Amino acid sequence: MRLESLDVLRGFDLFCLVVLETTLHPLAHALDSETFNRFMWCFTHVDWEGFSSWDLVMPLFLFMTGITIPFSLSAVKRDKTYPRLPIYKRILKRFIILWIFGMICQGNLLGLDPTRIYLYSNTLQSIALGYLVSSILFINLKTSVQIVISIMLLIIYWAIMQFASIEGYGSGDYTPTANFAEWVDRVVLGRFRDMATFSADGTVQFAPWYNYTWIVSSLNFVVTVMSGMFAGIILKSANFTANKKFKLLLFIGVALVVVGYILGFVHPIIKKLWTSSMTLYSSGWCYILMALFYWIIDVKGCKKHTQLLKIYGMNSITAYMLTIVVNFSSISQSLLYGLEQYTGAYYPFIIALSNCTIIYLILRYMYKHQIYLKV
Repeated sequence: MRLESLDVLRGFDLFCLVVLETTLHPLAHALDSETFNRFMWCFTHVDWEGFSSWDLVMPLFLFMTGITIPFSLSAVKRDKTYPRLPIYKRILKRFIILWIFGMICQGNLLGLDPTRIYLYSNTLQSIALGYLVSSILFINLKTSVQIVISIMLLIIYWAIMQFASIEGYGSGDYTPTANFAEWVDRVVLGRFRDMATFSADGTVQFAPWYNYTWIVSSLNFVVTVMSGMFAGIILKSANFTANKKFKLLLFIGVALVVVGYILGFVHPIIKKLWTSSMTLYSSGWCYILMALFYWIIDVKGCKKHTQLLKIYGMNSITAYMLTIVVNFSSISQSLLYGLEQYTGAYYPFIIALSNCTIIYLILRYMYKHQIYLKV
């Protein structure tokens, strides 16, 4: 059983990341329009506390990873005689590959510069960890136990951030420079934290503007993937009609949005920290989007104009890696450099659009010939 709605939703997420973010920002700069700049809020991360539509891109990526788990591992879960070791090896292999891809995406491994290697700083690595833990829990535990574990992880994260305190960090401080998760990343990752550098005297310097945290946030990375896993269990279940699945997903989504929003008054919604309130709030919107895409595509059969998104969705890792790792600007500028004198401020937008076109043609070729990068 393959959910076309999941492929299309994944494609929608990647289309936003690969095409819209890449092209709309240089277009906004060229237009320099107050109206268009207000619209660009939809494609801009909130600086710290709060949540924009663009802040949903990463949680949705993790959420959809979780949805695939019941579809790929249910047979293993049901059959107690099924050899577990090959499955665990496959899960571990995927974890390692995604982790390495994440390091490549930061531009460090390909730079061949050992002083610039960062260990944990990318979306693919949060997916890798969430997938590893969620898959093992799915295979070995009942759904009710998995739900309890998810709730406990949310509470543990809150308790750590609320009560842990050391060297002036923590004790409920959610500011960018004094929260407990920031201290953990600085101490544990040290020089291997993203944007960390050596100063002239050999001490580690941390970029003051880089406030993403990863180690403590991993607790809720797992919860985000598991929330998608629970959605996958509903979608795969033979006990619910399609209409019931849609209503259940929608109800859970609305409930999580409301709970996450209310919790945000005492435990703020901060994506860079991946707080528990943000986890619930973003997961709720993921449920709502999945419900709508499922209803429109799989239930109502409205698939006529979905091929574009499926091209991105069925090779999502490829699309992500091509966008982050490979710079196609040299090709675009070689072919279009003559236009710069005529297009002025719009030239960067044209180059960005050309880069997106090259990536699309690669993905379209792969889709047409059924070539899919799987990890």
